[in-house]
Amino acid sequence: MTTAATLTGICPECETDLTTPPMVDGETLSCPECMLTLRVEGVTDGTLSLEMVEVQLRDWGQ
Repeated sequence: MTTAATLTGICPECETDLTTPPMVDGETLSCPECMLTLRVEGVTDGTLSLEMVEVQLRDWGQ
């Protein structure tokens, strides 16, 4: 019998506690509180190391 592990982390922007299914380095997720896009930088002992992803807005020449 296998059990699904969960990982935990903290949003670097709003400090919301996050719980996710298993993830690997480089995957992205959105914070449910501030909607910031976060990238997994590492996983240590079930804890995610998260960094903000800078969003490049397209310049429409306006």
